[in-house]
Amino acid sequence: MKTVKIGLIGYGLIGQGVIRLLKENGGEIAARLGARLELAGVADVDISRPRKVKVKKQILTNDPSRLINDPDIPIIIELAGDWPGVKDQIIAALRAGKSVVTANKALLAKHGDEIWKTAAETGQDIYYEASVCGTIPIIRVLREGLAANKIQAIYGIVNGTCNYILTGMTRGLGDYREILAQAQAKGYAEARPEADVEGYDAAHKLAILVRLGFGIPIKLSQIHREGITKIESADIMAADHLGFAIKLLAIAKVSNGGLEARVHPTLVPKDSTLAAVAGPYNAVYVLGNMAGPTIYYGQGAGQEPTAAAVVGDVMELARRVISGAPPRRLHSGAFQDDYAPTLKPLPMPELETEYYLRMHVADRPGVLSRVAGVLGENKISIKSVIQRNRERGPVASIVIMTHKAREEMMQKAQAQFKKLREVKGQGHMIRVETNL
Repeated sequence: MKTVKIGLIGYGLIGQGVIRLLKENGGEIAARLGARLELAGVADVDISRPRKVKVKKQILTNDPSRLINDPDIPIIIELAGDWPGVKDQIIAALRAGKSVVTANKALLAKHGDEIWKTAAETGQDIYYEASVCGTIPIIRVLREGLAANKIQAIYGIVNGTCNYILTGMTRGLGDYREILAQAQAKGYAEARPEADVEGYDAAHKLAILVRLGFGIPIKLSQIHREGITKIESADIMAADHLGFAIKLLAIAKVSNGGLEARVHPTLVPKDSTLAAVAGPYNAVYVLGNMAGPTIYYGQGAGQEPTAAAVVGDVMELARRVISGAPPRRLHSGAFQDDYAPTLKPLPMPELETEYYLRMHVADRPGVLSRVAGVLGENKISIKSVIQRNRERGPVASIVIMTHKAREEMMQKAQAQFKKLREVKGQGHMIRVETNL
């Protein structure tokens, strides 16, 4: 039986998951592939730190170039993370005639164009299924399964940490900080969770999905981003009363001649499939003009799901090595690199959607008319109003659902609310998506 050698850069949690998978599932992989995958080298900046999953000392090195320049290794796996020098290692591997597998969403979101351009110039492949939603094969879906469609919309629950926290709050298990602490104790959240809870991780993934689905090399600065840190239990309860759940969504959709690209907490109907996605799980809803709506669900993070996606990519590349076939040259995905997209990212002020507003107001006659007046001045029509229980002192909480309105006008209204004496404290605004 033939052998295909692999070099692994990054001996951390996911790297150890890949090593364990290759050991435990090696027989099944060989039977399906018709060849053995051999881990020929492992590189990391620190090879002395104890690991749960061990390898032979002779294949360890702290010099990635040893693997990159080894003529017997045709495939490099990069799992080192978004650190200085990693981009150069990937580019060096491509220039050395290697195919590359990476799970590095942040690196692809920031430097994908340069990396994909190098892959095109060198005629090599770069696969990155594990960069978005772990074991969910959404990259292959967009790159291959739905490639004949004009993608009209993508809605994704793509961050398991945020979904775990919002699920816990929805189930009444605590407020944001309490559920975050639980997530950290269970390993679903980092000790420093900002990348997840502030929406950075989801924005990185959305940048990749936008390029795949719509052919737009979008910049992170063109993706509107908000996290979940301001969501309160009162919002969860009000949303439930109105027939909605709150999810952190990564959204990309064609609208008003442009492309919306945004990450933020969103009210979604409770009877929608996305509302039912619970805990650390991910789901991506894709709308194609011919395929219609399709949805993809599974574990989006963690050692084992991510390792499974990485090795799946390795197997696909190994098939080419075994057969001697040329690279598939998919590069950035479903679009050729000289494709000129007709869509442009839509500036956030031009967004049109429905809104949820919750604010504390003085509990006296005439206040609601003042609030409604501000919305009316900004051409925002009210769909419904709910007054919640009176809170401390003569203060009430009101929840307003609007009809579709323009983001620019909603932001102006929010600024005016801050100046009203009747409005106590910062109001809370959440966007609504109903067509799911």
